[in-house]
Amino acid sequence: MTSPIKRIVIAGGGTAGWMTAAAITKLMGKNLEVVLVESDQIGSVGVGEATIPTLHIFHRLLGLKEQDVMAATNATFKLGINFENWHDKGKDYLHSFGFLGKDCWACGFGHFWLKGKQLGMAKDIGDYCTEHLAARQGRFAVLPNQDANHAYHMDATLYAQFLRQMAQKLGLKRIEGKISDVIQHDHNGHIKALTLDNGEHIEGDLFIDCTGFRALLIEQTLNTGFEDWSHYLPCDSAIAVQTKSVGEQPAYTRSIAHESGWQWRIPLQTRTGNGLVFCSKFLSDEDASALLLKNIKGEVLNQPRVIKFKTGTRRQHWNKNCVAIGLSSGFLEPLESTSIHLIQRSIIRLLQLFPSNGIKASDVNEFNQQTLLEMDNIRDFIILHYKVTEREDSRFWRYCKNMEIPASLKHRIDMFGDSGKVYKYGSELFGESSWVQVMMGQGITPKSYHPIVDMMPEPELEAFLGNIKTNVKRKVDSLPLHLDFIKHYCPSSVAMNKE
Repeated sequence: MTSPIKRIVIAGGGTAGWMTAAAITKLMGKNLEVVLVESDQIGSVGVGEATIPTLHIFHRLLGLKEQDVMAATNATFKLGINFENWHDKGKDYLHSFGFLGKDCWACGFGHFWLKGKQLGMAKDIGDYCTEHLAARQGRFAVLPNQDANHAYHMDATLYAQFLRQMAQKLGLKRIEGKISDVIQHDHNGHIKALTLDNGEHIEGDLFIDCTGFRALLIEQTLNTGFEDWSHYLPCDSAIAVQTKSVGEQPAYTRSIAHESGWQWRIPLQTRTGNGLVFCSKFLSDEDASALLLKNIKGEVLNQPRVIKFKTGTRRQHWNKNCVAIGLSSGFLEPLESTSIHLIQRSIIRLLQLFPSNGIKASDVNEFNQQTLLEMDNIRDFIILHYKVTEREDSRFWRYCKNMEIPASLKHRIDMFGDSGKVYKYGSELFGESSWVQVMMGQGITPKSYHPIVDMMPEPELEAFLGNIKTNVKRKVDSLPLHLDFIKHYCPSSVAMNKE
């Protein structure tokens, strides 16, 4: 295909569809016609999203104001994820978004902390991270020149509606209809048009598949292929339910491990998103629903909804003239809140590699290579939580503890266990502070630290650790309570409309 891209057709709405539509219309809409096809008869999977700090990049690209997004989506702030019962029953740790302490040119802060811990100079590693301590104390503020890394808990449906309004104001054309057929060019198999149930044909040059798990274009039409990762991540089901808020709205997501999976708790301003991710080999839908309802607080606002999934990735995320974005491209469970991040990265990657004079194999190959590498890295980080555990109280946890894992993850675990070293490869999402917090939280204590730490005299090390801890505490103590800050900074327009 050598002709320029003039018309983009997005198949499907939801979070993925409307993020894609808003970004392309905002950034390239003057040179392109952008059309989105969706049916009100087909619901989206969005159950309430916990995000990560990279979403700020997307909002800046679109020129969105944080307060506007938060008010429109019933959002609260998020400083990390608290993992309960993952290492073992009764134990918990926080994976915060902040950086730990102060790094040295040769090694991370964790090495200095390890020696300090051995000498009795240091206790909880979270004491040396602003976001970690603020999350524990329920404090937060957006300050001028602030260096805190934060994300959001938001209503995914409201977020999609917010972006839809923006995209349509910018000129995007939305077509209501259910796709009944996909027409391909005879000579090369590229997609030519979508046929709707009313007989209308929607032609385009580039098609973006945002049809969710159905993967109507990328898989049902183009037979791209799927790499199954369920042997690494055996959970294959989720049940979601919303409850009325009972006043517990911490600035972190809760992830609570159970016998055959884990429960999420996502606090919004007026309600709480709850769900249970589980493995159907070890727990039935009925028992999972009963377990979830037993472990939630507040009035139940809707019927529990079962979602079935298979963990893995398409073998190509860009195939011919079709790009898969969102659930159509693959699935990784939301343990580390990476779903919206993966949508965002695919959108930005597509814009960076956008065809200038027709679709070129080199652009397609680069897109796929980058996307698959990112999926691999996030997959490994999620597997880490399951593999490195002391739990043996159920068949599920015994399977996870003893399962084979990718060589790439085994190398990271071995290196950290031997020497406390963590390396970040290229532009991968999770940095050293994240790997250190989770590996230590899951119970890995390195056998040694970097020898450069011994170059610092012990009194100097004690002062170094003490100063960081004092500065972190002083900063956190000056912050208002999380909910107090929300009330004046970004009160929910959803809540106000109900009053």
